[in-house]
Amino acid sequence: LAAAGVCVLQSLPWSSPLGGQPGLAMVEGAAEDEGPGFVTKVVGAAAQGATAATVAALLSAVTEPLVNRLLVKRMTFAQAYNEMSFGLVSGFFLTTFPTNMLKFPVFEVINMMLTFTTLTGPVRGIVNGWLFCTVMLPVTNYRFRKSMGWEINPALLYQAYIPTVARDIGYGWSRGVVGNLLNTAMAPDTFFSKSFVFGLTVFAACIISSP
Repeated sequence: LAAAGVCVLQSLPWSSPLGGQPGLAMVEGAAEDEGPGFVTKVVGAAAQGATAATVAALLSAVTEPLVNRLLVKRMTFAQAYNEMSFGLVSGFFLTTFPTNMLKFPVFEVINMMLTFTTLTGPVRGIVNGWLFCTVMLPVTNYRFRKSMGWEINPALLYQAYIPTVARDIGYGWSRGVVGNLLNTAMAPDTFFSKSFVFGLTVFAACIISSP
């Protein structure tokens, strides 16, 4: 679905700073024959997402069951904490790890694939958020119901689609806008500075899209 979406979007009239001049884009692209290609960038984005997924899965296995009991079951902290156990956490890790290994790389891969289209940063972020939510919401809802110990009902795997897709579109748009601003302002040229700008961009996008 994501790959098909990218192919369709490649032909749409939204333009990059080169503005609807495919010949010019091809000439400039040919001049820049150095640097990683499509496959290399996509694989790198997937690896980046997989690393983040592993770390997040460890944290989520501990925090999500606790937070869901506080917010959904309306337990006190003491009640929620008393329900926590090693068996619960280790069992839920078997859910957080594979679902994160799907979600994190998928977002980064879609984002990287869209950089090869003519879409501008903010528009690319909007499309990325929509594609990501549409593809991955069943995984998110499956994981939430597992963390609550509820029955897995296939009919409910697209539950809360509208607010979730709105949030993900907001996140994708924010990443595009903030990323462009920070890269222009800071012009990172080392691995550390690029990593810092990426982390700051993601942090800002999470805050902006959180409402």
